[in-house]
Amino acid sequence: MELNLEWVDAFVDFADHLNFTHAARARHLSQPALHGQIRRLQELVGAPLYHRQGRNLELSEAGRRLAAFGRELRLRERAILADLRGPRADAPVVLQAGEGAYLYLLGPALRRFRHPDKGRLQLRVGDADGTLRAVAEGIADLGVLPLGDPPAGIEAAPIAEVGQMLVLPRAHPLAERSRLRLRDLAGEALIVPPAERPHRRALAAALAERGIPWEVAVEATGWALMIQLCRLGVGLAIVNDFCRLPRELVGLPLPELPRLRYAAIRRRDLPVSSAGARLWSLLTGE
Repeated sequence: MELNLEWVDAFVDFADHLNFTHAARARHLSQPALHGQIRRLQELVGAPLYHRQGRNLELSEAGRRLAAFGRELRLRERAILADLRGPRADAPVVLQAGEGAYLYLLGPALRRFRHPDKGRLQLRVGDADGTLRAVAEGIADLGVLPLGDPPAGIEAAPIAEVGQMLVLPRAHPLAERSRLRLRDLAGEALIVPPAERPHRRALAAALAERGIPWEVAVEATGWALMIQLCRLGVGLAIVNDFCRLPRELVGLPLPELPRLRYAAIRRRDLPVSSAGARLWSLLTGE
């Protein structure tokens, strides 16, 4: 039995919203009609496409794969239409990156891209794992994240290499140091991301390896928020050295922590619009 592509397209909208009411509104359908399409699609596939997690809906592995397939169909349809009749002005390029990358790293490329006749840009915010998943599943056309070796099917091009620094008030005793070691952080209260985030895991591992005791001042996500909390005197923060600091704060390099290589990524097997190719060029210099 063949897939019903209208149902697949409807499932993409459901996957984007994970809410039947909002997805039905996006498709100009009643909620029962959309629910019926997805139920029949699930029966056709023969595997659960979503499940309930507490009060929220989440895609299953089969659901993520089917949604990625549906997004790919949309991209290929857009590509053939652009080839036949010229690009549509209402098809935005979707870029996903972390808040810090937008604030401190990608500004020049985004300013140069901004042109009403050369495509619209839609920005999504996500951490490294979420950005890689968004590009792999076709949710985002391009992504920017710290990355080692790219997984299969993903093209990556370097953008920048950044170090890490300790952010602290100018009045703090460590601010007078000309050189800082991780052992100087012994006993300090640090502003850190949640325990599952890569930055937190890497920092905790580096401190534990050296037997350095420390405590959590507060958990926070995003360089800008961490810097502001440091400014308020909540604790010290370790952030990427591309971050700009207010005058009340000092940033001291931490050479014992690894440097991070930021890269732009895209899927190798998907068609690229002229606007997407232009943004890629602006991000990577290629």
